[in-house]
Amino acid sequence: TSHMGKQVFTVDAMMPYLTNIKGAIGKNLFLKDKKTKALYLLTANHDREVKLNDVAKAVGAKELRFADTELMYEKLGVREGCVTPFALVNDKANDVTLLVDKLLVSGDVETVSFHPLVNTATTTISSKDFNKFLYLTRHKVIQF
Repeated sequence: TSHMGKQVFTVDAMMPYLTNIKGAIGKNLFLKDKKTKALYLLTANHDREVKLNDVAKAVGAKELRFADTELMYEKLGVREGCVTPFALVNDKANDVTLLVDKLLVSGDVETVSFHPLVNTATTTISSKDFNKFLYLTRHKVIQF
Protein backbone atom coordinates (compact mmCIF):
# COMPACT_ATOMS: atom_id res chain seq x y z
CA THR A 1 0.00 0.00 0.00
CA SER A 2 1.36 3.42 -0.90
CA HIS A 3 0.50 6.67 0.85
CA MET A 4 1.07 9.90 -1.06
CA GLY A 5 2.26 12.95 0.81
CA LYS A 6 4.35 16.07 0.62
CA GLN A 7 8.03 15.99 -0.31
CA VAL A 8 10.13 15.54 2.84
CA PHE A 9 13.84 15.13 3.48
CA THR A 10 13.96 13.89 7.08
CA VAL A 11 12.10 11.38 9.21
CA ASP A 12 11.02 14.15 11.58
CA ALA A 13 9.42 16.06 8.69
CA MET A 14 7.70 12.88 7.46
CA MET A 15 6.14 11.67 10.70
CA PRO A 16 3.20 14.14 10.88
CA TYR A 17 1.95 12.73 7.55
CA LEU A 18 2.10 9.11 8.72
CA THR A 19 -0.05 9.15 11.85
CA ASN A 20 -2.44 6.53 10.39
CA ILE A 21 0.29 4.05 9.45
CA LYS A 22 0.68 1.02 11.68
CA GLY A 23 3.88 -0.97 12.18
CA ALA A 24 7.46 0.18 11.81
CA ILE A 25 8.42 3.25 9.80
CA GLY A 26 11.98 3.21 8.55
CA LYS A 27 14.73 5.78 8.55
CA ASN A 28 17.72 5.27 6.29
CA LEU A 29 21.33 6.39 6.09
CA PHE A 30 23.84 5.79 3.28
CA LEU A 31 27.24 5.18 4.86
CA LYS A 32 30.77 4.12 4.08
CA ASP A 33 33.61 2.73 6.15
CA LYS A 34 36.34 5.37 6.39
CA LYS A 35 39.13 2.79 6.14
CA THR A 36 37.87 0.12 3.73
CA LYS A 37 35.47 2.33 1.71
CA ALA A 38 32.83 -0.42 2.06
CA LEU A 39 29.31 0.90 1.46
CA TYR A 40 26.33 0.41 3.75
CA LEU A 41 22.68 1.27 3.78
CA LEU A 42 21.51 1.51 7.37
CA THR A 43 17.79 1.02 7.90
CA ALA A 44 16.24 1.38 11.36
CA ASN A 45 12.88 2.02 12.95
CA HIS A 46 12.19 5.77 12.92
CA ASP A 47 12.47 6.16 16.70
CA ARG A 48 15.57 4.04 17.26
CA GLU A 49 18.60 6.02 18.38
CA VAL A 50 21.47 5.15 16.06
CA LYS A 51 25.05 5.74 17.19
CA LEU A 52 27.35 5.17 14.24
CA ASN A 53 30.29 4.17 16.46
CA ASP A 54 28.20 1.45 18.11
CA VAL A 55 26.90 0.20 14.75
CA ALA A 56 30.44 0.17 13.33
CA LYS A 57 31.64 -2.01 16.20
CA ALA A 58 28.65 -4.33 15.85
CA VAL A 59 29.30 -4.93 12.13
CA GLY A 60 33.11 -4.93 12.22
CA ALA A 61 33.64 -1.62 10.45
CA LYS A 62 36.48 0.73 11.41
CA GLU A 63 34.57 4.03 11.30
CA LEU A 64 31.24 4.71 9.59
CA ARG A 65 30.62 8.07 7.96
CA PHE A 66 27.96 9.49 5.69
CA ALA A 67 28.74 8.64 2.07
CA ASP A 68 28.68 11.16 -0.74
CA THR A 69 25.25 11.78 -2.27
CA GLU A 70 26.62 11.35 -5.80
CA LEU A 71 27.94 7.92 -4.83
CA MET A 72 24.50 7.11 -3.42
CA TYR A 73 22.94 8.04 -6.75
CA GLU A 74 25.54 6.01 -8.67
CA LYS A 75 25.01 2.87 -6.55
CA LEU A 76 21.34 3.08 -5.52
CA GLY A 77 19.81 5.39 -8.12
CA VAL A 78 18.22 7.73 -5.56
CA ARG A 79 18.84 11.30 -4.50
CA GLU A 80 19.15 12.81 -1.04
CA GLY A 81 16.01 12.33 1.03
CA CYS A 82 14.92 9.32 -1.04
CA VAL A 83 17.24 6.57 0.19
CA THR A 84 15.36 3.39 1.01
CA PRO A 85 16.01 -0.35 1.19
CA PHE A 86 13.86 -0.63 -1.95
CA ALA A 87 16.77 1.07 -3.79
CA LEU A 88 18.85 -2.09 -3.36
CA VAL A 89 17.22 -3.32 -6.59
CA ASN A 90 19.30 -0.68 -8.41
CA ASP A 91 22.60 -1.99 -6.99
CA LYS A 92 23.13 -4.78 -9.52
CA ALA A 93 26.76 -5.30 -8.43
CA ASN A 94 25.72 -5.81 -4.79
CA ASP A 95 28.26 -3.22 -3.64
CA VAL A 96 26.07 -2.08 -0.73
CA THR A 97 25.57 -4.07 2.47
CA LEU A 98 22.29 -3.55 4.31
CA LEU A 99 22.55 -2.88 8.05
CA VAL A 100 19.03 -3.47 9.30
CA ASP A 101 17.37 -2.93 12.66
CA LYS A 102 16.38 -6.36 13.99
CA LEU A 103 12.87 -5.05 14.69
CA LEU A 104 12.21 -4.63 10.95
CA VAL A 105 13.01 -8.24 10.04
CA SER A 106 12.21 -10.23 13.20
CA GLY A 107 8.45 -10.50 12.66
CA ASP A 108 7.81 -8.49 15.83
CA VAL A 109 5.99 -5.89 13.71
CA GLU A 110 3.40 -6.84 11.13
CA THR A 111 4.31 -4.16 8.59
CA VAL A 112 7.22 -1.93 7.61
CA SER A 113 7.05 1.36 5.70
CA PHE A 114 9.66 3.12 3.55
CA HIS A 115 9.89 5.64 0.72
CA PRO A 116 9.33 3.97 -2.66
CA LEU A 117 12.49 5.56 -4.24
CA VAL A 118 10.93 9.03 -3.99
CA ASN A 119 10.31 11.18 -0.94
CA THR A 120 6.73 12.15 -1.83
CA ALA A 121 5.21 8.83 -0.78
CA THR A 122 5.52 5.98 1.70
CA THR A 123 4.98 2.32 0.86
CA THR A 124 3.89 -0.21 3.47
CA ILE A 125 4.53 -3.95 3.08
CA SER A 126 4.34 -6.88 5.46
CA SER A 127 7.45 -7.71 7.44
CA LYS A 128 7.34 -11.14 5.81
CA ASP A 129 7.37 -9.59 2.32
CA PHE A 130 10.21 -7.26 3.32
CA ASN A 131 12.28 -10.30 4.26
CA LYS A 132 11.43 -11.91 0.90
CA PHE A 133 12.48 -8.72 -0.88
CA LEU A 134 15.82 -8.69 0.94
CA TYR A 135 16.41 -12.32 0.03
CA LEU A 136 15.63 -11.66 -3.63
CA THR A 137 18.08 -8.75 -3.91
CA ARG A 138 20.91 -11.10 -2.88
CA HIS A 139 22.57 -8.34 -0.86
CA LYS A 140 24.48 -9.04 2.32
CA VAL A 141 22.25 -8.20 5.28
CA ILE A 142 23.57 -7.61 8.78
CA GLN A 143 21.12 -7.17 11.65
CA PHE A 144 21.90 -4.83 14.54
